[in-house]
Amino acid sequence: MKKIGFWVAMLCVVALAGGASTAKKEPPPVEDLSGADTRGVTDKAGAEAQALAARQAELLAKTRVHFAFDSSTIDSEARAIIEAHASYLAANPQIRLALEGHCDERGTREYNLALGERRAQAVEKLMRVLGVGGNRVTTVSYGEEKPLDAEHNESAWRQNRRVEIQYKR
Repeated sequence: MKKIGFWVAMLCVVALAGGASTAKKEPPPVEDLSGADTRGVTDKAGAEAQALAARQAELLAKTRVHFAFDSSTIDSEARAIIEAHASYLAANPQIRLALEGHCDERGTREYNLALGERRAQAVEKLMRVLGVGGNRVTTVSYGEEKPLDAEHNESAWRQNRRVEIQYKR
């Protein structure tokens, strides 16, 4: 009798295990969105596109890139402005521009002319990396000759350390 009980138990285990392995697994149901209201999705995408366009316009309105004291290194804020202008130039191949390098009044005239040139060239180099042809860009340095602010303090000097982006048609 023990043998029969053992075999009955074994048959049940085999039947259960076999049934589980041979059962067809259905894929999860796929939701049909063909008639669904997707306005929220497209509204969100449209809002994101509008926000991106507004940010691009805001950056393009900025035609000055500022630098730290005694530096021609482009920071992240300046890079965003330069990228926006490079994108605009890529979309408008007939437009050319001049990059005007400027410095504050500290330093010799010769040193400031050289630093202004390095600043203008740094902006030009980044624009070239971003796809703007070198034949569309000219650089010039004014050194300390054309200050935005004639005061003699850090606030004025900060404004005067810049590259001006000047479009030509």
